[in-house]
Amino acid sequence: MASMDDVSHVRAHLGSCPPGSNGRDVALFNLAVALHNRFMKEGKFGDLNEAITLLRDVLKLRASGYHYRSSSLHGLALCLSNRYDGQGAVADLEEAVSLGRAALELHLPGHPDRAISLYSLAYYLRTRFQKHARMCDLEDAIKLHRAALELRPSGHRDRSLSLHELALCLSNRYDSQGAVADLEEAVSLGRAALELRLPGHPGRAVSLYSLAYYLRTRFQKHARMYDLEEAIGLHRAALELRPSGHRNRSLSLHELSLCLSNRYDCQGAVADLDEAVTLGRAALELRLPGNPGRAVSLYNLACHLRKKFQKHARIYDLEEAIGLHRAALELRPSGHRAQSSSLHGLSLCLSDRYDSQGAVADLEEAVLLGRAVLEFRLPGHPDRAVSLYSLAYYLRMRFRKHARTYDLEEAIKLHRAALELRPSGHRGRSSSLRELALCLSNRYDSQGAVANLEEAVILGHAALELCPPGHPHHGLSVNRLAVDIRKGFQKRTLTHDLENPIGLHRATLELLPSGHRDRSSLLRSLVLCLLDRYDNQGVVGDLEEAITLGRAALALYPPSHPSRALSLHDLAQCLAKHFHHRHITADLNEAIALEQEALQLLTPGDPSYDVS
Repeated sequence: MASMDDVSHVRAHLGSCPPGSNGRDVALFNLAVALHNRFMKEGKFGDLNEAITLLRDVLKLRASGYHYRSSSLHGLALCLSNRYDGQGAVADLEEAVSLGRAALELHLPGHPDRAISLYSLAYYLRTRFQKHARMCDLEDAIKLHRAALELRPSGHRDRSLSLHELALCLSNRYDSQGAVADLEEAVSLGRAALELRLPGHPGRAVSLYSLAYYLRTRFQKHARMYDLEEAIGLHRAALELRPSGHRNRSLSLHELSLCLSNRYDCQGAVADLDEAVTLGRAALELRLPGNPGRAVSLYNLACHLRKKFQKHARIYDLEEAIGLHRAALELRPSGHRAQSSSLHGLSLCLSDRYDSQGAVADLEEAVLLGRAVLEFRLPGHPDRAVSLYSLAYYLRMRFRKHARTYDLEEAIKLHRAALELRPSGHRGRSSSLRELALCLSNRYDSQGAVANLEEAVILGHAALELCPPGHPHHGLSVNRLAVDIRKGFQKRTLTHDLENPIGLHRATLELLPSGHRDRSSLLRSLVLCLLDRYDNQGVVGDLEEAITLGRAALALYPPSHPSRALSLHDLAQCLAKHFHHRHITADLNEAIALEQEALQLLTPGDPSYDVS
């Protein structure tokens, strides 16, 4: 690394080589190298700009055919690439690619610097792919990196660089095209690079980080927990090598937060979610306004906070998430490749706030945003299915509010389209099956066609088969199916009885740990099934169990929870029935008090208000 004295010394030497003297090109080149080295250490663009000017002068002195012209081309390309990384001027990147090609043409097979030229040009082309998403650039980069790797056999000091960069390119191609072979090779190459970068190696942190990234990506594909666990371990190790002040610390904080959020999704440990939020905040603090990573940090912290709201129902988490999504959206204007993600994330939060507070403006904005997202995600887009699903969900919610049949019909159509994009084996198939079943069940309620309820039950069974005990959505699937079976039982329109859903509920509740997010809804659903069976068979044990479970469910719904009023009503109904059977005045008094509390949580016009 060049210090101020290094630059001063080389600059003084240049003063002894006036224009026209022999060796001036070498003196200019050496000063450019010293300035570039100081830029890499201190990050001052004045040094880099001067290095670029000097290298342009060197090229004028090293015309075509000059022995050292290739090194000047290579050095200028490298400086321009660095300036593009820092300032984003596409002209710098384009010139770096042109100069890199010219340098490679001078480094024919057998030239000692051919490998570095192959590597560097591949690097610039991958950078251009990241800017313009042209697959031809990525394909060329992969081909060049493979050629460089052949020239860097086992034992070569730069082999780890080629392994690392080729892995990045293959990971990018997987992200674009979805070929699992690319992802598997990226993991293998990442491991090989890490093995060459032992503790103390300056590139160890980036290898730990990159391999962790590939493993998380593979987890997202195959849902194998050992990939995610290894990724978390690698990210923690990388973070230790990137202490406070390290320029890449925010990257490690950000990616580790994503891994922990994923583990929370699978296992439900609140500590993981809390740490994800803490790390997300730390990453955002390091990405001040103007930082190119600020938008993605705003977005992901908002996603973590929304999950926290879904767990604890604290409205301030959701409000903060909405604010962060709006801030991210300002940094992702029309034409930005990630704008649809921010639109989608914001629509989800607004839908949640509608569910919690009932402001129709939130629901209407969610629908508008959902339509905008879908327009961006045309047929063939990897996220089209989730956009179809989400917009369908918002439309079903609007149907529930306004009872406009066309909203429900559009929702059913969108869910069927999403289901086609989620074939057998797709991780989102069970969600589409459940939501389509719910829409059909709503249409049955509205129109009375038994075929809709029958299809809803069939879809519910299919969803449950994909969510066996231990699956994070097992409880939700049990609950959804039980509702439709219970509905058919009440109307005597289906031949199913209540024994199956009651048994499923009991088995699922035994598997759920205390504090699981699905426990309250399952308890409430089981209460309703037991009430129905009591009404049908008159077994007092069912009623008494329903009261016990109703109390347990109510305890899980804090005063601010949107489902507390329904739970209060359920328990009140159980106690009222118990009063009619036992004539215990305390039961009636408690039932009245519970309904009064429910009324305080509801507004006139709400269907549940009239029931209470």
